[in-house]
Amino acid sequence: MPQPLNPIERLLDANVQWAQAVSKTQPDFFRESAKGQSPHTLWIGCADSRVPDSVITAAKPGDIFVHRNIANQLHLDDTNVLSVLRYAVDYLGVEHVVIVGHAGCGGAAACLGAAQSPNLSLDGPITTIDSLPVDSSLNRWLEPLTRLAASLQLSSIPHEEAMPILVEENVKAQVANLAKTHAINDAWTKGTRKGQNVWIHGWVYDLSTGLLKDLNISQGPPSKK
Repeated sequence: MPQPLNPIERLLDANVQWAQAVSKTQPDFFRESAKGQSPHTLWIGCADSRVPDSVITAAKPGDIFVHRNIANQLHLDDTNVLSVLRYAVDYLGVEHVVIVGHAGCGGAAACLGAAQSPNLSLDGPITTIDSLPVDSSLNRWLEPLTRLAASLQLSSIPHEEAMPILVEENVKAQVANLAKTHAINDAWTKGTRKGQNVWIHGWVYDLSTGLLKDLNISQGPPSKK
């Protein structure tokens, strides 16, 4: 009796089946895909495995340029996300940049827990994850979100009621950061290399329904608002 495939083998096997199915229904798809990309949207989301951008939007390869990290952050000193943003806007010609948070975010939950702790001190570096050193990469990454959670004064609200508030406020804060970036400001004030208008948006994905919620905080070029 053959041994069951391990997770990695299953992924590779599924890839073969997917490629064969696409080739059967769209014989030219991969040949055209290899010529280059022109995505219409940059998706900045959480790395959570339950929020796969192309799956939940039924997008095809080539539609969405993607950057994902813990708790869908856009730190203004993060050269990774800033380089992705600049490349997407200037060289790929994306027209939309969307920050996508989601219900049940583990990063947001950790930050909320730390913010609700009576031992929290905002006077120095914050240890969001107690089992890790204060200067660990994860604690340094989550510190701005923990400070945001603390500023919302959610300590008297039950965790399950406070989480949706933090998730939405986090998306709003990251969209506000996005609007401050040089790439977006250059697009809005100087125009883009490819001539497209660029809009920014904030969404939240509900794990329990599979639906995306538009927070209605979109921004675009001043003359287009």
